[in-house]
Amino acid sequence: MSSCAVLLDVDEASRVATVTLNRPKRLNAFDRDMCHEMADVWRTVKHDDRVNAVVLRAAGERAFSAGLDVKTPYGQPSVVWNHEDPGEFLSPKWQKMWKPVVCAVQGMCTAGAFYFVNESDVVICSEDATFFDSHVSSGMVSALEPVGLMRRIGLGETLRMALTGNDERVSADTALRIGLVTEVVTREALWARADDIAAGIAAHPTSATQGTVKAIWESLDKPYRAALDQGLIYTRLGNALGRAELDPDRPRRSPRVR
Repeated sequence: MSSCAVLLDVDEASRVATVTLNRPKRLNAFDRDMCHEMADVWRTVKHDDRVNAVVLRAAGERAFSAGLDVKTPYGQPSVVWNHEDPGEFLSPKWQKMWKPVVCAVQGMCTAGAFYFVNESDVVICSEDATFFDSHVSSGMVSALEPVGLMRRIGLGETLRMALTGNDERVSADTALRIGLVTEVVTREALWARADDIAAGIAAHPTSATQGTVKAIWESLDKPYRAALDQGLIYTRLGNALGRAELDPDRPRRSPRVR
């Protein structure tokens, strides 16, 4: 499946789907059409039994994504109460797609691009990556992306990014230090490293990995004790399924030291 704005490729051998943002001339900024394409891609991946994990990446050298394409009207309804959040289409979790997502960021990552970063399960970046929130510099309230960002880097760092706008950029090294990403690699190694991480995840039983993703993300919306109670239910439902999917003949990877 492919389109001009989003590309989808499935490697049946590794059981990894690669989703590529493909508007490099627009810095991979998204418009309404791209948002709906992303939602279609997440639903396709969700129901594709060949896929156990996903790599999310972006074409071009300059940017992972510049967020919403401000030069193309998004086309919100005339009634303000019917306005929609583009993040609902861009987010795998809004589409209830629980297959693990490894996000590979290069170049600029700003504003609405955090929709992708916030709801990925593993985020890595290249040495040239920079992260910032441009909303206030454009006279706009930064109110949606920070909600997800706070879950990754906490209130203090989120407020600093939201309020400094274009005046301050988070480098790859700082992103690693504050927990926005988990690994920094060279630009040349970025996609291969993301593929390697995703392939390792995809080699595990998908009932176990999807159940893990679902349990952890849903726990963020619940009180501590309720999250533990629900997690116990998920282990009872998923453990037998995951163990049944284990292949006794599959080659075992040597553990990596990170």
